[in-house]
Amino acid sequence: MGTFQIEGGHKLKGEIRPQGAKNEALQILCAVLATPEEVIIENIPDIRDVNKLITILGNLGVKIQKIGKGKFAFRADDLHLEYLESELFKQEGSSLRGSIMIVGPLLARFGKGYIPRPGGDKIGRRRLDTHFEGFIKLGAKFRYNKEERFYGVEAPKGLTGTDMLLDQASVTGTANIVLAAVMAKGTTTIYNAACEPYLQQLCKMLNSMGAKIKGVGSNLLTIEGVKSLGGCTHRILPDMIEIGSWIGLAAMTRSEITIKDVSWENLGLIPQTFRKLGIKLEKKGDDIYIPSQDSYEIQGYIDGSTLTVADAPWPGFTPDLLSIVLTVCTQAKGNVLIHQKMFESRLFFVDKLIDMGARIILCDPHRATVMGHDFQSSLKATTMVSPDIRAGISLLIAALSAKGISTIHNIEQIDRGYENIDERLRSIGAKITRLDN
Repeated sequence: MGTFQIEGGHKLKGEIRPQGAKNEALQILCAVLATPEEVIIENIPDIRDVNKLITILGNLGVKIQKIGKGKFAFRADDLHLEYLESELFKQEGSSLRGSIMIVGPLLARFGKGYIPRPGGDKIGRRRLDTHFEGFIKLGAKFRYNKEERFYGVEAPKGLTGTDMLLDQASVTGTANIVLAAVMAKGTTTIYNAACEPYLQQLCKMLNSMGAKIKGVGSNLLTIEGVKSLGGCTHRILPDMIEIGSWIGLAAMTRSEITIKDVSWENLGLIPQTFRKLGIKLEKKGDDIYIPSQDSYEIQGYIDGSTLTVADAPWPGFTPDLLSIVLTVCTQAKGNVLIHQKMFESRLFFVDKLIDMGARIILCDPHRATVMGHDFQSSLKATTMVSPDIRAGISLLIAALSAKGISTIHNIEQIDRGYENIDERLRSIGAKITRLDN
């Protein structure tokens, strides 16, 4: 179990460039299974979860060539489908939630797809019903081996387009269904579809491969099935979650930081939400400039009531940044209510912040009230364990703002989502050391 040792309380300064988007990469990588032709993908982040998926693709028979940093060529022209029912796949697939998205393209192309019950963050229940209900509506038969915790869908005669209304606007669920529907016979309409930039990117990529998807960017997708897809070249967007993390880091450490090439048009409410916390940020070309601030004050509502920051499907505020926002608010001037609607265990890391001196009331599994210190009292260094990716980066930001030396164990969770984070933070002045046990 790896460990970070952090000497906090220092201002940082410089430029930092966001990695490729993890959540997009997991969808895009699965899409290479939809064609036997070569697919080139650029800006792939070098992180644990993405590398695990690339390993799974390689074991499945995908030919993989690294062209340069973050740039790979994939060709799925001779797949070993027997791997899907092997013990090795059960082990590898169950350790990565993103592996669920290989089912859609395999079902579309080969009439079958299998997946062990996937893992990932321990942040609460993350059901897969939306995925499999969509496959069933397209004509697939579903089976579940309860003893081996193994899912399967089969459609030996192919899939047929249909109309469906998703029970929730699941991003991975929508992606998986789209990957299946693009080669179904006839037309499929998906209402209440997710419309996050990652999903838009997937649809744009598939269209460049010959798919016929309309309504991209809306919650109503219309897909006219095609017989086959070709190759393409695709570039992954910068990671909006990492961009939000760096905004929070600048505020908490009172640092002057420029975040390079952020793709402003794909950030949605992220800049606006941080501005509501009193954080100054400027648009300079496609960069975000955050000046050093001695204080930032949370804006209340017009009637004077306490600001609530809540997650919602796109274009609402992403749930992946609520942990960051909560942490940032511990040193803001004013109070805020954080409402995490989607996952019932994601706020449980606040006990670590309370140990550091933060004033937080955990109202219930989904809500926490934060009363900011306005830097009148600094957080105290401590020893803690990272429970998941987003809580891990939040605790790291808190440690960088705290006076003294903090220790964070289980940093493999942070490495799942953030590329070479210690090296990149040191480049802007952070005092952080990686200790591999």
